[in-house]
Amino acid sequence: MALITGASRGIGRALAHTLGRGGATVVVNYKRNADLAEKVVAGIEEVGGRGLAVQADVETVEGVHSLFARVRDEFGRLDHFVSNAAAGAFKNILDLKPHHLDRSYAMNLRPFVLGAQQAVPLMDAGGRIVALSSYGSTRAFPTYAALGPMKAAIESWVRYMALEFAPYSINVNGVSGGLIDSDSLDYFYGVPGMADRASVFDRVPKQRPGTAQEVADAITFLLSPGAEYITGQTMVVDGGLSVVAPPFFADTSAPLSLPAHPTGEK
Repeated sequence: MALITGASRGIGRALAHTLGRGGATVVVNYKRNADLAEKVVAGIEEVGGRGLAVQADVETVEGVHSLFARVRDEFGRLDHFVSNAAAGAFKNILDLKPHHLDRSYAMNLRPFVLGAQQAVPLMDAGGRIVALSSYGSTRAFPTYAALGPMKAAIESWVRYMALEFAPYSINVNGVSGGLIDSDSLDYFYGVPGMADRASVFDRVPKQRPGTAQEVADAITFLLSPGAEYITGQTMVVDGGLSVVAPPFFADTSAPLSLPAHPTGEK
């Protein structure tokens, strides 16, 4: 029994279908688009799971409470809570207004904390909580100032929750995605003046963006019995992006540039 916020698209949708293939019951939370959410539910049921679409605006305190009240009324329990919904203004710091800062907190951090408070009493047999972060939690780049610090705070809350919830057999972890092919990535690179995305992908060791499914697979592992002894951690799914620094191989030339795949011949 799993609850995923913001599950009508992107990583949330991929995770819902993945859990459905394992026979899980998945609550698909959405804010506005009921049609998309119902399509996700249909996909879950096609692969052998059970789905329930629940409208709730987790940007509001009332929305978080109503979402978990529905779970409590329908099922009386919960195994997995995945805090996935996110939003933020992509602007330089000097252009941020107070409402941008308020919304960043209300949409990204508060639903995770309030959701965990609601989830723990429903996990009477233990459970898993996973929050989505991003590489902006530890790296700084243009227009991400309103969102990156919230992701850093999420990772800090993961550690504190892991400590307090361990006695209840509840593991809490984060998953930090890098450049993931999604609507959000399209919007980010559509900001006027933003760097060309192809030039950025050249800097990723895997030389491509990640997929929503690859992030969903990482979350699925953390929800699985195989991750029983993992808590308080943030798993990085970024194709190696966070381990590189200038000078980049993409900017070198012979004899330093990387050759084609080695043949083993000397």
